[in-house]
Amino acid sequence: MSRTLSVPGIAYGGDYNPEQWPEEVWAEDVRLMREAGVNLVSVGIFSWALLEPAEGTYDFSRLDRVLDLLHANGIAADLATPTAAPPAWFFRAHPGALPVDHEGRTLSYGSRQTFCSSSPAYRTAALRIAGELARRYAEHPAVVMWHVHNEYGCHNAECFCDTSAAAFRVWLRARYENLDALNDAWGTTFWSQWYYDWDEIIPPRATGAVPNPTHRLDWRRFCSDALLSLYEAERDVLRKAAPERPATTNFMVMHNFDALDYWRWAPQLDIVSNDHYLRSTDPESQIDIALSGDLVRSLAGGRPWLLMEHSTGAVNWQPVNRAKNPGELRRNALAHVARGADGIAYFQWRAAKAGAEQWHSAMLPHAGTDSRIWQDVVALGADLKALAEVRGSTGAAEVAMVWDWDAKWALEAPSQPSDQVRYLDLVRSWYEPLWRSGIAVDFVRPDADLSSYRLVLVPSLYLVDDESAANLTAFTARGGTLAVGFHSGAVDENSHVRLGGYPGAFREVLGVRTDELFPLLPEETVELDNGGTGSLWTERVRLDGARAVTSFTSGPLTGVPAVTRHAHGTGTAWYLATLPDTDTLAALVDRVRTEAGVAPVRVTPEGVEAVLRRGEDADYLFLVDHRGAGAEVPVAPDAVELLTAEPLKNGTVTVAPGGVAVVREPRR
Repeated sequence: MSRTLSVPGIAYGGDYNPEQWPEEVWAEDVRLMREAGVNLVSVGIFSWALLEPAEGTYDFSRLDRVLDLLHANGIAADLATPTAAPPAWFFRAHPGALPVDHEGRTLSYGSRQTFCSSSPAYRTAALRIAGELARRYAEHPAVVMWHVHNEYGCHNAECFCDTSAAAFRVWLRARYENLDALNDAWGTTFWSQWYYDWDEIIPPRATGAVPNPTHRLDWRRFCSDALLSLYEAERDVLRKAAPERPATTNFMVMHNFDALDYWRWAPQLDIVSNDHYLRSTDPESQIDIALSGDLVRSLAGGRPWLLMEHSTGAVNWQPVNRAKNPGELRRNALAHVARGADGIAYFQWRAAKAGAEQWHSAMLPHAGTDSRIWQDVVALGADLKALAEVRGSTGAAEVAMVWDWDAKWALEAPSQPSDQVRYLDLVRSWYEPLWRSGIAVDFVRPDADLSSYRLVLVPSLYLVDDESAANLTAFTARGGTLAVGFHSGAVDENSHVRLGGYPGAFREVLGVRTDELFPLLPEETVELDNGGTGSLWTERVRLDGARAVTSFTSGPLTGVPAVTRHAHGTGTAWYLATLPDTDTLAALVDRVRTEAGVAPVRVTPEGVEAVLRRGEDADYLFLVDHRGAGAEVPVAPDAVELLTAEPLKNGTVTVAPGGVAVVREPRR
């Protein structure tokens, strides 16, 4: 059954928390929502304590009035199950549901997500309140989507209590046929860790030395699955009451969260949605927006998705929380739309005057309507209304970049050759030159169907199973271009080193063999024979069919290949045994993608982002000026700029300094 969002055009709104305000404020809220063009709000996310003031006792009167008010004003509701924040009475009755941290300390309630994901008491209570909501509001005309929980794993991705230990053992029994298989997978002959009874296995709690890497990896897999099972259970309760209504939960595909394997989660969502916040210390956070948007679109199978949360200005949880610059609110939002978002929402509608997030920006700030943020919010509503026809259009990419949570978790475990090697940093370093060149990118699992791509990039794939390695190798043999970064293919799915030399699973396709790794110290660099430098990593590469493209000219590996190229089958495989400096890496990525026959969606001046969404009969070209200099960009002679509704008969569009243009080009 196809479950789609019934809100027309681009959805626009945010988290609405009327329980934080006197009821006389609500009428002003909906009036201002209409003024801003808001057509969808998320309701009830943190209202469990008010909806169920005592176990089994419910009070839905406030929520009834809120939903009725929204519907009367033409505003749809994304109704949440409030299970991210159990009330105090629950923990007094069920103290065993509190989470236990890595060092064995039981955490207290008094915040959000302070529960153990394996707690039977929590699951029972969560499904009970979800069921009550489902039965009461299944037919309410305001409710167009279910919002299950909120940001799963944001604060409680792991719980190390005895209940979690028991659940972990159940998960392990399903994964492994017997204890011998587990002991083999975990390599427990090392340090006398052999298990003779399932009950001897515990979570990877704090110990005096380095933990077993496979134990830790399976634990992270289990934790992701444990939370997923909670989502599925709540979703199924809601789906039983309202089979045709879509359900979602908000992912957090951004720089500071990696607790969940969203490749496993995404197929269970009717509509994929995401929360994304900028990092104040990132001078080019627009690249992070693009990377996140491309990954979320890819998780959604190429279909449109929803931006469930971002900020109008400053957040409240970073060391320094900077406000957004003039025009940045608009650029951020429309950049998400360019990457496939069919909905733009914020945390939250009205800025809170009390509580932990009182200094988090909102659509309606503390200053009220006499503020720049409010003016920008209203203007953005008009922009999104003008882009209604873009809804449902999709992206089109010839470049795929491999992303794998297992590989990320394994790479960033302790006792690696270098703790300076960070997964997201490597992915972004390869992604950035593609973004600057206007190259469309999809993210893929390593075992995905790659037949529609010309070029597949693997910035980092430390862990890879045999099937995925064969998939990438076969892509190359069939004529594709593959580029692989250092320390990839090193271990199998159990985090066991692949013997015989590095890069392990990719030696044959790359035509190289490394016998020793030489990671670099922080700030240390080596010179390359093309005039560039390498940092972070070097290794002693021996050519085994490949040819050297670039070599080291300083350090202990002088004369050793740093970048290689190998013909494999009818395709080409590249290997980077270091991290080249920004300009050198950009030139190399440009060479690789040009040889692969990949062209930009549109050639634009530096600093002007170009993204294409494809509709049934037209292409939608998004142009975002991040440099602030403006630009003239060539377009089709019968194109129309949608934000101004102006025909572009002269074959160019003007992008204002710091502005955005969205151009409809009919497809011939």
